[in-house]
Amino acid sequence: MGALLSRRKMRIARRAVGGAVLRWVGPGVMRALSRSWRTEVLGAEPFALESGFMICLWHGSMIVGMHEYGHRAWNVLVSPSDDGDLSESLLRRFGYGVIRGSASRGGARAVRDMLERLQRGECVILTPDGPRGPRHSMNPGVAWMSRATGHPVVPLGLACDRAWHLSSWDRFTIPKPGARVALVWGEPVHVSRDAGPEELERATHRLREAMLELERRGCQRLGAEART
Repeated sequence: MGALLSRRKMRIARRAVGGAVLRWVGPGVMRALSRSWRTEVLGAEPFALESGFMICLWHGSMIVGMHEYGHRAWNVLVSPSDDGDLSESLLRRFGYGVIRGSASRGGARAVRDMLERLQRGECVILTPDGPRGPRHSMNPGVAWMSRATGHPVVPLGLACDRAWHLSSWDRFTIPKPGARVALVWGEPVHVSRDAGPEELERATHRLREAMLELERRGCQRLGAEART
C-alpha cells in the first residue's frame, strides 16, 4: 500500500511540474509552430453577423484553428479542471477571452458570463463534446443557448493534412510543422425562442451533422483521411 501511494504521489508531482512547464513553454512553442502552417479558409466567415454569435467545434480540433482568430472579441468556454488551466494559459496567449465553467462545476455562472458577452456583441466558442466526451457527441446545450439568447450558432469544421494525435478520448490534434490546415465554416443555425424539445433535438442533430460534414469537406480539400 505504501509503494502504491508513493507512485501516486510521484504521478501527481510529475503532472504538476509538467503542467507548470507547459503553461510557460507551451504557448510559445504553439505560436512558433502555427506560423509554419498553411491555412485555407472555406465558406463565409461569420464577421458579417450584426450581433453576438456562438461557434461550435470539436474539442480535439481546437488547436487547429486557434492561431487564426485571436485578438478579437472571441471567448472560449473552458472547463474548471487542471487541463482547463493549461487551455486557459494557451488561449490567453493567443488573444482569446476565457469563460470557466461546465455542466457539473460553475455552470450557472458560466451561462451568465456567456449571456453578458453575447449581449455585448461578442462571440462565444463552445466544444459540445468537451470536457469529457465521448468524442463527437452532442448535447442540446448549444441549441438551448441559441434559443435562450436569440443568437445564432455557427458550426466550424477543422482539418489538417498531417498531425500528431494524442491518445486522449478526443484524439487531440496538433498539426505538424508545415501542415496544411483547412477552416471550413457552415451556415448559422438559429433556434426559435419558442422551440420545444423536439425542435431543440432537431437543431442539435443538425449542428452535429454539419460539424462532421464540414470536417469531412476540409479533409477532402486537403487530400487527408477523415478521422470521423
